[in-house]
Amino acid sequence: MKMLLIILSLFYMVSCINSISLWPPSPGYYPSKKFRSVSFWRGYRNLWGPQHQKLYQNALTIWLDRTSGSGFKSTRPFRSGYFGTSIKLQQGYTAGVITTFYLSNNEAHPGHHDEVDMEFLGTTFGKPYVLQTNVYIRGSGDGNIIGREMKFHLWFDPTKGFHHYAIFWSPKEIVFLVDDIPIRRYQRKSDATFPLRPMWAYGSIWDASSWATEDGKYKADYRYQPFVGQFTNFKAGGCSAYSSLSCRPVSVSPYRSGGLTRKQYSVMRWVQRHYMFYDYCKDHKTNPSLTPECWLRGRR
Repeated sequence: MKMLLIILSLFYMVSCINSISLWPPSPGYYPSKKFRSVSFWRGYRNLWGPQHQKLYQNALTIWLDRTSGSGFKSTRPFRSGYFGTSIKLQQGYTAGVITTFYLSNNEAHPGHHDEVDMEFLGTTFGKPYVLQTNVYIRGSGDGNIIGREMKFHLWFDPTKGFHHYAIFWSPKEIVFLVDDIPIRRYQRKSDATFPLRPMWAYGSIWDASSWATEDGKYKADYRYQPFVGQFTNFKAGGCSAYSSLSCRPVSVSPYRSGGLTRKQYSVMRWVQRHYMFYDYCKDHKTNPSLTPECWLRGRR
C-alpha cells in the first residue's frame, strides 16, 4: 500500500511538471495593455436576440436556448485595428454550440463578404473546447466557400475564468492572440487572399449542430440549456472607416511598421507545435489553387 502511494505521488508530480512545461513561454510584449477598455454600450450594440442578453457592470452575458441565440456588433466599421474581449465559456455539454468573436462585413456585402473568425466549438463531457480561427475573403455564402481554418486546443480550461482573445488586422497582416500570445499570423501575400474592405466586430452564440462538434456527430442537446457565453473587457482601437486616410494602423509588437518580434514569433510557433491540430494548408483534401497563400513565399 505504501509503495502504491509513492507511485501515485510520483505520477502526480510528473503530471504537474508536464502541465507546467506545456504552458507557453512569455511573448515579451503585451499589446492588450496598450488599448483602453470601453464600455459595451459605447463600442457595441445588440444585433439580434435582445431577450437573450444581459449586461451587468460592463460584463455581457448572452445565451442560447430552444427559442434563440444572441449577437452583438460594434457601432463603427473599421479599416484596421486591434479588437479584443475577455470571454468565459460554459462548462459541461455544449456540443453543437458556437461562441464567437469575429470581424465581418456580411451585412454590407451579403453573399460576397470578408470575415475573420475566432470560434469556440462546443464539446461533450470530458473533452476540451476547440478554438477555430478562420479567414474568408470575398465569397462566403455564395456557394463557393473557401475556408482557411487553423484549429487549436488551449493550454488552460476556458470555462474556469475569463481569458483575453483578440484579432489584430492591419493592411499587412492578421494576428490572432490568446492572453497576448500570438497563435496565428496570416499575411497579406496578395490582394486576392486578404480582406481589405471595412469590417465590424461581432460576438454571438448560436446553434451550429450540423458541423460544429466533430463534423456534426454531436448535436446541441437542449436538456442542458441555456448555453451561456460571458464577455467583458471590450477593446477596439484602430482606424475606423470614417478616419482620415492619414490614420496610421496600430501594431501588436513594438514595431510601428507591424510584424512580430523574434520572441513573439518563437512563442507562436511553440503554440502551434503543441496545441494546433489542424492546418488547412496541410490538408491534402483541399485544392491548393484556391489557397495560394499556402505556397506563396512568406510566413503564415
